[in-house]
Amino acid sequence: MSLFAIADLHLSGGDDKPMDIFGPQWDRHDQRIEAAWRETVGPEDTVLIAGDISWAMQLERAAADLWRIGQWPGRKVICKGNHDYWWSAISRVRALLPEGMIALQHDAADLGDRVVCGTRGWMIPTEAQPLSETDEKLYRREAQRLEMALDAAERIAKGRPLWVMMHYPPLTMTDRENLFTRLLEQRRPEAVVYGHLHGAGIRAGFTGEHRGVRYILSSCDSIGFRPLRL
Repeated sequence: MSLFAIADLHLSGGDDKPMDIFGPQWDRHDQRIEAAWRETVGPEDTVLIAGDISWAMQLERAAADLWRIGQWPGRKVICKGNHDYWWSAISRVRALLPEGMIALQHDAADLGDRVVCGTRGWMIPTEAQPLSETDEKLYRREAQRLEMALDAAERIAKGRPLWVMMHYPPLTMTDRENLFTRLLEQRRPEAVVYGHLHGAGIRAGFTGEHRGVRYILSSCDSIGFRPLRL
């Protein structure tokens, strides 16, 4: 069984929402993702989808996108992104998911050979750009949620590898010290998968090992619109 990651699918949410307004690389991106997925992912594999799944505004409008992903090969594990406005109460989300799809909301799932936990994350403060009072509260709340997710994962891992999913980058090329990284360095997961960064912003994303933790940027345009084998 192989493990893959991809984030920021940005499916249409039932509306005609072309993504090529963000650049020609986004032309028919959903068709390209699906074709690449079917070429590379097998039925026994698992794909981590780190947020921004659908542009839908309501859960019912996201159902078609979730069902579409559900027909692609492999087991899928999803977490919430900043544009997943359709993501309501976690019980409602889970009730709507097709078979073989798992939703994480600052908790964890047992995948057999490994345990994965996840939360959305938030913007991180930097010296150049401190957070507003509102964003600071959200940042601290998301750090608490990451801790909850890690606690849940450790309770069931029992020595098995631990993976973390976040939508927002927990660090960047220039800013690598914050509440998220401190928690991750304390708990030492095998890897952290994240998304959110696009276009020129991809250059700010850190991929590699930092203080004993491996970080992997997996926004779809940063990995060529095909699931990344981990």
